[in-house]
Amino acid sequence: MRNESDKFMRGSSQAAGFTLLELLVVITIIGLLSAYVGPKYFSKVGESRQKVAKAQIESFSKALDNYRLDVGRYPSADLGLNALLVRPVGLARWNGPYLQKAIPPDPWGNSYAYRIPGRNGKEFDLSSFGEDGRAGGTGEAADVSN
Repeated sequence: MRNESDKFMRGSSQAAGFTLLELLVVITIIGLLSAYVGPKYFSKVGESRQKVAKAQIESFSKALDNYRLDVGRYPSADLGLNALLVRPVGLARWNGPYLQKAIPPDPWGNSYAYRIPGRNGKEFDLSSFGEDGRAGGTGEAADVSN
């Protein structure tokens, strides 16, 4: 009986597990796949950040338009976007808050830039300066504005 159990134990230990060569092949395949998929995935992350910034700017622009309808003008540069959340002193026709939540930073962690009057005939400019936090740039560092 001992002979049979010894054969069983020896046979099962030889059949169980993977060889080093098999593990290296699997690791190589995983590495090749991640090298191919990784850059494509991370480029989509940058695009999605720009889409989030654009959506937030559109939301803030609508809130600014509602503010103007109630008050008669857009907030001054001194009041900034905070006027959408907190009633400025001396404004009787303010009917806010015009946003449900506090103004978040842009997707890169920087503050949005509000400028009144805007450039190129716009009443106001609302911008995110992208990943680098400076005006201009390309790719993820490109500006996103209304």
